[in-house]
Amino acid sequence: MAKKNIDEMSFLDHLEDLRWHLIRICGAVILVGTLAFIFSRFIFNSIIFAPLHMSFPTYDFLCKMATLMDLSTTFCNEKIPLILQNRTMAGQFSADIWTAILGGFIISFPYNIYQLWKFVSPGLHSNERKHSRGFIIISSLLFFIGVLFGYYIVTPLSINFLANYSISDMVDNQIDISSYIALVRSSALASGLIFELPIIIYFFTKIGIVTPEILKKYRKYALVIVLILSAIITPPDIASQVIVAIPILILYQVSILISKIVVRNQKRKEKHHVK
Repeated sequence: MAKKNIDEMSFLDHLEDLRWHLIRICGAVILVGTLAFIFSRFIFNSIIFAPLHMSFPTYDFLCKMATLMDLSTTFCNEKIPLILQNRTMAGQFSADIWTAILGGFIISFPYNIYQLWKFVSPGLHSNERKHSRGFIIISSLLFFIGVLFGYYIVTPLSINFLANYSISDMVDNQIDISSYIALVRSSALASGLIFELPIIIYFFTKIGIVTPEILKKYRKYALVIVLILSAIITPPDIASQVIVAIPILILYQVSILISKIVVRNQKRKEKHHVK
């Protein structure tokens, strides 16, 4: 059956269209997640558990930096004082399943964004679709950069701090596998979503929710929110929070620039229509 013109589609038609796009997204996540489940041994040993070894690139770099500045740091320790354990019958199986689903979502992210774009784009003008062709590439690139930032920066900083934090020598850090994976998962996924800020600001500016003036006016409040987000996704030490806050603040400044460009282009179009 031929697809209806968007002007001819009813509300239920739009819901039906959205349903099929969501089904395709779920299908992509399941398909890629199944492949991730098949290669789960490699994913766990080489990716998920990699930050537990002091040979991890982040620890090596920070250790060298601390040595150059003649600072004492836990980044130069021989090993991380942490033991993983499983305390439930289905604990390891559940960890495997949820990690595969997360992997499926992350890897299939460009396709998922493409499906959402296919749903939204018919409602845009032809010139708007033309100027937004790079949306999928840019949003996917920002998401993957954010995931890598969360994995290589937020995750090792959090693990190193929390594993070495001790209230007494009588207490050993025997961490449940679900707690450890939740930390890795939330650090990577939260960072990936936060790095989508310029894309969100772009669309909010397009529909008139925000303007460059509003973003500048509330910049000091945004700074507070950024520090709160940094405190949530990182351990409570100042150095880690600053490391995480810097790229988020840069993204906020980039978002202001993007908002300016969008507003400027809209004004040019209005002048052109007036003429």
